[in-house]
Amino acid sequence: MSNFSLDADMNIEVKAGFISKGSNTPLTGADYEFRLFEKDLMEDDYLGRGSLDENGVAHVSFKQGDYVDFLNPEINPDLYFALYKGEALVFQSQVMRDIDLEGM
Repeated sequence: MSNFSLDADMNIEVKAGFISKGSNTPLTGADYEFRLFEKDLMEDDYLGRGSLDENGVAHVSFKQGDYVDFLNPEINPDLYFALYKGEALVFQSQVMRDIDLEGM
């Protein structure tokens, strides 16, 4: 256990890169949108969205308070993301459970 304590006001940044299947070339274009969520029992928390840059990379920043509340006091979030092209879902990740943000 570390002595590090996650400051509730500290920005947490998620960076994700996307490539075309079979060609390994970056997905680019203004019509792609990355959306980040935190999985909950009742209703998932929407944490933000980002567009893909020329290298196929998107960034989303959020705070601990964006996914923690009195009904859901968890410390380690369960994150997943979705990639949309326009309004069409292109890809959705599996839920990455109990991400240890303090250990990073």
